[in-house]
Amino acid sequence: MDDGLRNEEIRRTGFHHVAYACRDAEATRHFYEDLLGMPLVHTEVKAGEGGFFRHLFFDTGDGTCIAFFEVQGVGERDDYSTEVSTGNGLPVWVNHVAFAADEERARQAEERLAADDIVPLMEVDHGWCVSLYYLDPNGIMVEFCRDTGGFGDDPGSAADRLGDTEATDVSTYLRPLDPAGLRGFNPLPTRQPAQEDA
Repeated sequence: MDDGLRNEEIRRTGFHHVAYACRDAEATRHFYEDLLGMPLVHTEVKAGEGGFFRHLFFDTGDGTCIAFFEVQGVGERDDYSTEVSTGNGLPVWVNHVAFAADEERARQAEERLAADDIVPLMEVDHGWCVSLYYLDPNGIMVEFCRDTGGFGDDPGSAADRLGDTEATDVSTYLRPLDPAGLRGFNPLPTRQPAQEDA
């Protein structure tokens, strides 16, 4: 009997999926499946009194998924933001998703995105990796991270730096921030007017 379940070993560690909100399931599908090459592997739909949600799962290449909820009438505010950084008062680059990539995977995604008139936000050599950044249709920054030796594991030094505020690493912009890569989103949060005391 085919119940639609994969006959694979059950994973017990690592991420199964990370989920975000989207306002347009088809635009999100187009970006992740058609342009980034991550197949839509499952869509769950639930409906209730006066509302519904769709939960979309895209395979990132190793069985781990990035997922999105499109919601309507399930308790969300009308003005909810899908922008995980600027929607929470942070610069666009703070909360983001980084996909492991080699040069070929990054090049193929860049070609497909360029054919859809989507340009990179920026490309940065961090010293331990080269990162190519885009914004998805939901205002979420997506990174293709190509290790160039990696940062290695050094838990002692990492813990020692938790209290540091001095710069410890140097990054080089291979392609500086391109405003066209913002796709209409703001790079910084919009300032909310101060609430006056009643």
